[in-house]
Amino acid sequence: MTNIRLPEQNQVLLVGRLTRDPEVRYTQKGQAVARFDIAVNRRWKDLTGEWKEEATFVTVVAWAQMAERCKEKLKKGLPVHVEGRLAMDEYTDKSGQKRRTLQVVARRIQFLSQTSAAGGPAPSDDAEEGGAPAAAADAADDVPF
Repeated sequence: MTNIRLPEQNQVLLVGRLTRDPEVRYTQKGQAVARFDIAVNRRWKDLTGEWKEEATFVTVVAWAQMAERCKEKLKKGLPVHVEGRLAMDEYTDKSGQKRRTLQVVARRIQFLSQTSAAGGPAPSDDAEEGGAPAAAADAADDVPF
């Protein structure tokens, strides 16, 4: 029996709405880390023809300048498109028990809508790993909404 070499692939694409404002903290070296949750909805018809709906809540983590942009631009309820990778986070809770959570580490976040200073919707905006705004030439990579 020969070993089959499987390609490594860890890519996540999600569209959802923020369930809370981003929480931004800073590492000891001063690097920003934003953490927020999004609700990703799914609708389907069951066997009786009745529409059902469910929401999946996903934690998203953004680093560096992208985290700062999330802090400035995102608020609870706003829609986002997130590209990233799955990562396991391990921590010890207050009772001393080890816990593990699955989260998405963002590579790119597209702000699908935002609130302008006047309170109305403003044009969408993007943030990529490294903090640079996404180029318009990257339109081929965008999800068609």
